[in-house]
Amino acid sequence: MTELETLRHSAAHILATAILEIWPEAQLAAGPPVENGFYYDLSLPHRISPEDFPTIEGKMREIVRAGQPFVCVPAGREEAEKLALRGRLGALSERPVPSEFKLDILRGIPEDEPITLYQNGEFLDLCAGPHVRSTALVGAVRLTHVASAYYRGDERNPQLQRVYGTAFATERELEEHLARLEEAKRRDHRKLGRELELFYFDDAVGAGLPLWLPRGALIRQELQAFLGELLAAQGYETVFTPHIGELGLYRTSGHFPFYRESQYPPIPEPAAWENLVHEGCSCGDYANRMESGALGGYLLKPMNCPMHIRIFASRPRSYRELPVRLAEFGTVYRWEKSGELGGMTRLRGFTQDDAHIFCSEDQVEAEVGGCLELVRTVLATLDLRDCRIRLGLRGPESEKYIGEPELWEKAEAALASAIRLAGLDFTQEAGEAAFYGPKIDFLVRDCLGREWQLGTVQLDYNLPIRFGLTFVGSDNRDHRPVMIHRAPFGSLERFLAILTEHFGGDFPVWLAPEQVRILPISDLQLDYAREVAAALRQRRLRVTVDEKSETLNAKIRIAERQKIPYMAIVGKNEQSSKNLSVRSRKRGNLGVMTLTAFVDQVVEEVARRSL
Repeated sequence: MTELETLRHSAAHILATAILEIWPEAQLAAGPPVENGFYYDLSLPHRISPEDFPTIEGKMREIVRAGQPFVCVPAGREEAEKLALRGRLGALSERPVPSEFKLDILRGIPEDEPITLYQNGEFLDLCAGPHVRSTALVGAVRLTHVASAYYRGDERNPQLQRVYGTAFATERELEEHLARLEEAKRRDHRKLGRELELFYFDDAVGAGLPLWLPRGALIRQELQAFLGELLAAQGYETVFTPHIGELGLYRTSGHFPFYRESQYPPIPEPAAWENLVHEGCSCGDYANRMESGALGGYLLKPMNCPMHIRIFASRPRSYRELPVRLAEFGTVYRWEKSGELGGMTRLRGFTQDDAHIFCSEDQVEAEVGGCLELVRTVLATLDLRDCRIRLGLRGPESEKYIGEPELWEKAEAALASAIRLAGLDFTQEAGEAAFYGPKIDFLVRDCLGREWQLGTVQLDYNLPIRFGLTFVGSDNRDHRPVMIHRAPFGSLERFLAILTEHFGGDFPVWLAPEQVRILPISDLQLDYAREVAAALRQRRLRVTVDEKSETLNAKIRIAERQKIPYMAIVGKNEQSSKNLSVRSRKRGNLGVMTLTAFVDQVVEEVARRSL
């Protein structure tokens, strides 16, 4: 654990102590540190609500002021079980009922692992640690919210109350954190997406399946056009593939069964389905037949790569053609649990800016380098410069990965070499690879300091083997290509969510769905306002005229709230002089400008993709 995680783990014990001092009958489960704080799961007849927080926080502050030391108490398994049976674990004293969750957790600890207990004051807990020396070192705590959670995350288990909080060494750090949380709420893409009419979720359509509204679709089109220009410059070719494919295709690739738990169930052919019904086939038998390959069908595509592989294999290839770079904005489908869905960041249907490069081994370094440069250009253009690079390696659980160890070693070494050649720093993390190969991930910090995994570059020696891909070399013999998977955005939906929060909905002019709004002071200027709008549209700018019967100040407030980059005010004087009074959202009043000067300025900003 980091120092801050250790402090927050200690704060979870302080929370548990405080709850037990108020409600001694509470049955505690587990209380780990998590991102931005900590929580403790518990069972209690009283339903804890935010109205209880001041009382609980008051007790927590008393415990902090008391400076109770955290003492590690080594214990034998038998001794710990006796304490749990007497209700002493996760409690302030022995109780007439066992510590049911602690007893279950204890019995799940492997026999070869040591058992440790931690005590602060009268509170004794089953815990592996570590903790700070005393409660006094947890300088500032705050409870944030309460939720429900199934014990061990299994819906077959009891539902518990989960009390969340956060903690820091000082009150100042806590206040700064809370201010960032408030700013994050203000920038929440779900809130802004609704207010700015970017996207919409409809229960009649389905959870995790977003509807892009016209204004959001304009941003999407601009992002696709931007990336399309970069791809054309690097020699990519655009392809389109269907949303559904034969199950056998994904058996060959390994996506089925490797990604089975996160995929929609396979779809049998109608005739086969009718036969199964007539046979009285059970769900279990159906699943077994699908698993074994005895039953075919179709799959909503979870990945685009198998179809791009089939495009490469559609005709003989020569070494003179390589590298072949195939790109697609391809929509894929994943079965995410409803509790894991989150706005546009976690979906069941989303569009990847996907591409696959088929090359020879001696081209790998240059092609990976080109992918790295592409991702860096995308992130820099969109003001996402604060990022770190992670090289994801194969983990120790070898059954999660396909292919021979020597191919993995070769691929991992090639990616590391390409990153170094690009002059970039990186970390290596085992277990972060894709099932078919190692990958480079760009982890970006937004303006609130939150980290997001965006661009990815993956090197794959294995899928070309599984699909039997070949090209004819200069020696007139068949050779195996190497495959590179890459996606600078990751997914368009998630990327929009991140950009919305990063810019707070105040998109740069080139991305803004509406770039200019014409504000006539009265109906007498409507004709001139429409004339101005027509001139702007001729230069391919996105513009509207506010024709509502509102005051000028009201129109300005509405445009500000809708985060329009430019407002062009036209009144009697502007109409007679054929000028505009220009107001910028970022720079305030820019004064009177000629129509030509204003249009040229905005067009130049858009062309430069200025921030």
